[in-house]
Amino acid sequence: MTKIGIIMGSIRDGRVNEDVAKWVKNLADKFGGAEYELVDLKDYELPLFAEPASPAYTDDLVAKEQQRPWSEKMQSFDGYIFVTPEYNHGMPSVLKNALDYVYTELNDKAAGIVSYGSAGGVRSAEQLRIVLSEFQVAHVRTQPALSLFYDWNEEGFNPSDAQVKAVNTMLSQLAAWTEGMQFVREKKAQNQ
Repeated sequence: MTKIGIIMGSIRDGRVNEDVAKWVKNLADKFGGAEYELVDLKDYELPLFAEPASPAYTDDLVAKEQQRPWSEKMQSFDGYIFVTPEYNHGMPSVLKNALDYVYTELNDKAAGIVSYGSAGGVRSAEQLRIVLSEFQVAHVRTQPALSLFYDWNEEGFNPSDAQVKAVNTMLSQLAAWTEGMQFVREKKAQNQ
């Protein structure tokens, strides 16, 4: 069965990221077609990336033992859903740092993005799309963008029906792209 990792892109105390990621997972489980797993960056102790070269160019990382669990977890998935807030008009540094520790693990896979923030987290998502393109990740078009002003109320996280529809559309696109990218990986493997 296809495996999709739902990557929680924040480690802040009091974060709402976990609520959003669990909501996405609940919708994904109902959508079906894959096995969905929450991946919390808090579970991976990755130092600031200061390696002499990117994993795109070498497997010889100084912090290899520290990054191995993260690398293996990312390798285990066929696709991803990144749940990212927007911090200061960009993606969280913890998410970018974690992505700097991998490369081939993400190659030729598919991803969806769910963002949130005062402006829906759209700038964070746009930055993430640029980074994912470098990994040769096919990121789907539909991107639920949750507003801190409209999708939360005094009771907490309360996404609108339109956001539920957006997640389901993203999941539909992600399912097709994940299947297509599996074919791409198989063809590449045959040609090596």
